Amino acid sequence: MLKIVFTVLLILKSVWVWASEPAVQLGPRPFFLISQMQASPLKHQLQQCSKGPFRKTNFSIGHRGAALMFPEHTRESYEAAALMGAGVIECDVTFTKDKELVCRHAQNDLHTSTNILLTPLAEKCTKPFQPYNPITKTPASAECRTSDITLAEFKSLRGKMDGFNPMATTVQEYVAGTPAWRTDLYAGPTSGTLMSHKESIALFKQWGVKMTPELKEATVAMPFEGFSQQQYAQKMLDEYKAAGVMPSDVFAQSFHEEDILYWLHNEPDFAKQAVFLDGTVTANEQPTLATLKTFKAKGIQIVAPPIFALLTIENGKIVPSEYAKNLKTADLDIITWSLERSGVMANQKGGWYFQSVTHAVQNEGDILVVLDVLAKRVGIRGIFSDWPATVTYYANCMGLD
Repeated sequence: MLKIVFTVLLILKSVWVWASEPAVQLGPRPFFLISQMQASPLKHQLQQCSKGPFRKTNFSIGHRGAALMFPEHTRESYEAAALMGAGVIECDVTFTKDKELVCRHAQNDLHTSTNILLTPLAEKCTKPFQPYNPITKTPASAECRTSDITLAEFKSLRGKMDGFNPMATTVQEYVAGTPAWRTDLYAGPTSGTLMSHKESIALFKQWGVKMTPELKEATVAMPFEGFSQQQYAQKMLDEYKAAGVMPSDVFAQSFHEEDILYWLHNEPDFAKQAVFLDGTVTANEQPTLATLKTFKAKGIQIVAPPIFALLTIENGKIVPSEYAKNLKTADLDIITWSLERSGVMANQKGGWYFQSVTHAVQNEGDILVVLDVLAKRVGIRGIFSDWPATVTYYANCMGLD
């Protein structure tokens, strides 16, 4: 009898722990990446940390949750990120037809990131499905926006791995477009739980993780039925205040300087660690040192460029770029994006995110080489990752918070 009671207590304890803060579990991927590295002092150092223990770290930011294998911005994706030790998790914020905030990477991505085209709600989409035209070679297409449907309708959908088949002649073929290096194992009809912004706040608060909402650019013209850009920016922060979340636990993001300046003027406590996202597409578009100094003068404290903008190659080695040095000269903190979003490194060479160091990327282990340069030489304070376990392992091994 005592044994049964003890077992029940252990089960209840594990449920309570998961309900409050999940224990960190990294899985095999970090160890695989280390095994792929070429022999070096860094590889040896990382191997010495294999037994852990591993803990949550704010250096590891869950990009859309754990989107490498789980449908992005779903409860399941967020849970995976928390289990992998992400100390900060992202909800990209947009709004529905009834002006409720939800977690989605773009206002107009429901056709590629949910099952909406397979439901009656497809009739409400801005642009219905159009099959591939073999005569004109026009790719298959559709456009479904969160602003096409209400929150209740949004919540009836299921998230799927983001992707589409441009050669599709049917809706079923169109939605079956997951890249080969990802998986659909976690995108079934009973998973892929979509989240409102309020629900994400409650979940992250329960787990004891910090939050980094990104105010996404509206696809619809603003103001939308009387809902202005300023009201949109304010509503996002109001939902944190209503939930009793401390400003120090929130890293509000935007690609638009006007949003950051609005928060600086109207919500200075939250704006202290607002993140100004740099939308640089190529190395030639990077801000000058003078521009960076004006950001600092306006009160901006954190700038977040893509990974490639912070790196270059010298004598065959990956080193900080001039832009990275200028950010430090301007006394700006740096966050960067996004790791584990480039497919098989040996094949893709890091793709768009690693475009400035393509020639130095040889194998999967080079992910950790890049991460080491970003952490030690560029001096980033955190990095978004589609598989936070990789960053968590590194941060724990290097003693980063």
